[in-house]
Amino acid sequence: MSEDNGFENYVTVADAAKRLNIHPESVRRLIRAGKLPARKFANTWLVDRGTLEQFASNYDPRPGRKATLL
Repeated sequence: MSEDNGFENYVTVADAAKRLNIHPESVRRLIRAGKLPARKFANTWLVDRGTLEQFASNYDPRPGRKATLL
């Protein structure tokens, strides 16, 4: 018998970053900006799988700025 903890429909920031092909900090930035809905549980952001898939279908990551030498 499997235990239903209510979190099987959620992914961590690291998993969301892999799905979106971006850095985990970029996912946190999207969450803080309100662009990617998420819930915080025990100091960990969790993103609903369905919401992530919907977001991923419309998300087009832009490349960051090129590094310059000073």
